[in-house]
Amino acid sequence: MTETQRRVIAISRAIGAGGEEIGRMVAAQLGLRYADQEIIVKAAEKAGVSPETVAKAESSPSLIERILESLGRMPFTGETMAISPPVLVEAPVAYTGLIEQVLREAAAQGDVVIVGHGASIPLAGMSGLLRVLVTAPPETRISRLAEAEGMDAGKARKAVKHSDDERRNYLRRFYDVGEERPDRYDLVVSTECLSLEEAVRTIVVTAG
Repeated sequence: MTETQRRVIAISRAIGAGGEEIGRMVAAQLGLRYADQEIIVKAAEKAGVSPETVAKAESSPSLIERILESLGRMPFTGETMAISPPVLVEAPVAYTGLIEQVLREAAAQGDVVIVGHGASIPLAGMSGLLRVLVTAPPETRISRLAEAEGMDAGKARKAVKHSDDERRNYLRRFYDVGEERPDRYDLVVSTECLSLEEAVRTIVVTAG
């Protein structure tokens, strides 16, 4: 398949697998735009809020936010209730479609590597799309994270578990996907043994 036929690459990644670095390297080698934070910024512009607010919306809401969100949906009965749910409480619902819209607009422009945001799911079936999952076994990712961030193995293990849980929650909340299966991707790259450069070459060859 020629390069002109593959101009949108959506990369999903597990923490510690090197997905961001791989995405940037692939974009540089193919001369494509790199989009990750750009998705957040453009969604924020459309909503008229800060990028931090949209980024927060992509994370699982805390218990208190879920309680406030439920209170916000209750009909007014005339009884005293001083709680007024902040705009942030509604963000997980309000921004779901907005982020998907920005993803589709970025993909429609073509010549882009999109990293994160579960882009492979809403863009599935699009002509010229290559869906890539960059992953590695948990122990490998724990070791890398501990070394990169200078933290002990225990903290790194908790960080990896938290990130993996967040990924599952994100896919469930945004796209109603209960399980991230390999068959949702065109290419699955494990960086357990492959170097970042080897992973990049694999993606570039597949996209070419």
